[in-house]
Amino acid sequence: MASGGLERMRARALLGLQVAEPEPLRTRKPGAMAWMGAVLGSGASWRALLYSVLYLPWAVISFVVTVNVWVLGWGLLTYPLWFWVLPMHAGQDGIQLYGDETHQVYLDNPFEIAVTALVGLLFTIATPWIVRALTTVDRLLVHGLLGPSRLVSRMVELESDRGVVVDTAAADLRRIERDLHDGAQARLVALAMDLGLAREKLQEDPDAAARMVDEAHGEVKTALQELRDLARGIHPAVLTDRGLDAALSAVASRCTVPVRVEVDLAERPAPAIEGIAYFTVSELLQNISKHARATWAGVEVWRAENRLMLQVVDNGVGGAEVSEGSGLAGLAERLGAVDGILVVDSPAGGPTRVTAELPWRGAHAR
Repeated sequence: MASGGLERMRARALLGLQVAEPEPLRTRKPGAMAWMGAVLGSGASWRALLYSVLYLPWAVISFVVTVNVWVLGWGLLTYPLWFWVLPMHAGQDGIQLYGDETHQVYLDNPFEIAVTALVGLLFTIATPWIVRALTTVDRLLVHGLLGPSRLVSRMVELESDRGVVVDTAAADLRRIERDLHDGAQARLVALAMDLGLAREKLQEDPDAAARMVDEAHGEVKTALQELRDLARGIHPAVLTDRGLDAALSAVASRCTVPVRVEVDLAERPAPAIEGIAYFTVSELLQNISKHARATWAGVEVWRAENRLMLQVVDNGVGGAEVSEGSGLAGLAERLGAVDGILVVDSPAGGPTRVTAELPWRGAHAR
């Protein structure tokens, strides 16, 4: 594990490769034996050991190849400068290209010397590419064996997404509780009091009692409308009964700008994915109504292989960003919790194009 840390430092310093720390050792009990068991049961420890076994021979091969290629390239390239050393001090006419008992071939005339230098130039030019290829193998070894495993990375991502889902669900519950307490519940309490007063006045002042009953009837209608709006915010009935096309058309009709809706789906996705798609488009259209200053908008929904695609476009002022704390950032987190993606293209001056991808999961049962 310590050698793995040193190798990650070396990769950061020499290769510019940022490798995250692998999963830490998890020991349930203190003591040397517990630590040893954690080491033997850790995938990171075994990957670090495999790295050490593989890297030693590879480091030797890389060193030998690099040194020989550099020496060969520069040696041949500078051959015109030092070839005179061979006949003067080595007793031969030049670099021996071939030789046996009866015949020898030396690189000793001007043309051969020039060709030798040209070959050296090619080797010298190619050497950085060869070294880069060798270091690419280094990068692959460090990244693949000394970083966190894909399974652990995925587990961390899922834990983070689970936290987002829990927080979102808690916020939704608090919103529903607040809406019920401040809206329908308060109105129903006032309605019960009015009906009680009307019952007391029924004998003494029938006309006043009738007026109070009429007012209570109006309060009942208002309370019912608030409950319908609340239920629509949880999961609209039109989405369950008729699918995304009808539900998104209903949302578009409530937008402050004209919205063109196109839904091209041969079948319906799973209810959970369908619900996320509905609320995604609903929130994006609310943003258009509040902030975009647009004169038109468009919504497109289609399926691309195993992905449900959503796109909302408007001709507003643009400048929308997925910054921390913004509504779009919260929307991106919700989509990420189900392996979805949110892409925002909103240059200053518009137009704004928001594309969302969700995993396609068929509706097995409803």
